[in-house]
Amino acid sequence: MYRSISQAIPLKTTIYRRLTLNEAIDWVAHLCEAKGCSSAVALSLAHATVAAQARGNHAVGFRHLADYLPGFSSGRINPRAEPRVSRAGAIIFKSDAQGGIAQLGVDRCFDSLCHAAQANGMAALSQWNSFTSGELGDYTLRFAQAGLIALAVANGPALVAVPGAKGKTYSTNPLSFAAPSADGIPLQFDQACSAAAFVNIAHAASTGSDIPEGWAVDQQGHGTRNALAALGGALLPFGGHRGANLMLMVEVLAAGLTGANWSLDAPDFNQGNQTPGCGLLLLLLAPDFFSPGFEQRLASQLARLTQMHVHRPGWERQHATVAAQDDGISVPVDLLEQLSRL
Repeated sequence: MYRSISQAIPLKTTIYRRLTLNEAIDWVAHLCEAKGCSSAVALSLAHATVAAQARGNHAVGFRHLADYLPGFSSGRINPRAEPRVSRAGAIIFKSDAQGGIAQLGVDRCFDSLCHAAQANGMAALSQWNSFTSGELGDYTLRFAQAGLIALAVANGPALVAVPGAKGKTYSTNPLSFAAPSADGIPLQFDQACSAAAFVNIAHAASTGSDIPEGWAVDQQGHGTRNALAALGGALLPFGGHRGANLMLMVEVLAAGLTGANWSLDAPDFNQGNQTPGCGLLLLLLAPDFFSPGFEQRLASQLARLTQMHVHRPGWERQHATVAAQDDGISVPVDLLEQLSRL
């Protein structure tokens, strides 16, 4: 049931509203249902959105709803799509997202994937024909919390110009990895193969902020710090050819292997009325099939690295989630009003 938002609090010059996690999920689901979404689509997207916001990953939290809500209206996302799930053997699951959100296909297969991996040592999900993947790390983290090592890759419409190419060739082609640890905090990272995620550049453009050097080029192919010029140009891979190689690997796995649109062929995700037809591949390993005691070994190794001041990916976001379960999340009032208008 939808509940009203309450408790406005000031923070610097921006006014925030504090919501419990349940209030936030209800609010997002209400917005989606107002766009004609089925309850399954609305709840799947609401849980993923609020989880990202709670982890502090705001670019794919509430801000990303500004891509989803118009997508439901325009036809870029089928608001009532029910994924068509099938199996190819004991450990391979296939999902045709039917032009809907990527998250619901993973939700529909989650328990079966866990059971298959725990029974056979590994499992995989191949999904195609969806909107963009959202927070890729949400998938790998959930599987790691279920005791599995998870690797996820996804593609989308072409946004990135790699060295020497004429025009944009790949999406930001993110990849995410997570592994369970005996200390209860999975090792986890989620990153684009571009120098920056598209949503971060779009946010900079909306706020009139500059972007760092090396993130993007303008329409003429010149490096730019102007976010609006970057949106009219192209993103850049991190590390030049090395980043481009990873993008190609992700493209082969997320589009070639799944049967999804290649990035060059994917319709735009923020304009038009066609689904981008993106791909997602999830690979899962049950660690005890390979090395009994893996979680304890990983916890010990991570503790040793921490003593050496090595950054532990996912640590801060896990603690942010725990805090959000007690304290709720804060969302800018102007963003909530913008989403309500959409």
